[in-house]
Amino acid sequence: MIIEVLIKMNNFVVTPEFRERQKQEAISRMRMLKLSDNVIREFQDESKLNFSERGMLYWLDEAKQIIINKFEEEHKSLVFHVIHDFTQFGELLTLLFVGKNEQEWDYDKQDIQDGFAFTYCYNLDCDMCSEFGSCGVEPRFGGIVRTS
Repeated sequence: MIIEVLIKMNNFVVTPEFRERQKQEAISRMRMLKLSDNVIREFQDESKLNFSERGMLYWLDEAKQIIINKFEEEHKSLVFHVIHDFTQFGELLTLLFVGKNEQEWDYDKQDIQDGFAFTYCYNLDCDMCSEFGSCGVEPRFGGIVRTS
């Protein structure tokens, strides 16, 4: 029984209907984070992602988009925004995403209301330092900045 459940979890298939639920959840979170209306509209209408750097907004380049695509495929998640930072630990892409486990979505939204987001932090300089975790976030200039 346990093995069957694990196999089903590992063979999770993202249907168009599930992807649409993820997208609607992402839009809800984008509004909670007070992202620019243009960013939300581009994501909603064109599935175009933006990233924030010090709160300023930019479109993803091809290299960053490849990283996002790989993450989404591997984790059956939908990335809705990215924060780009240069830190003492390296150049980071903090991926804000909607995961595949719908039972966690309410907890994720509560975290956002409390000023945190569960993210995947991709270290461009040292992939071994990439990890899932919570970070503080707040709106700025239509984008988002990390506070911790």
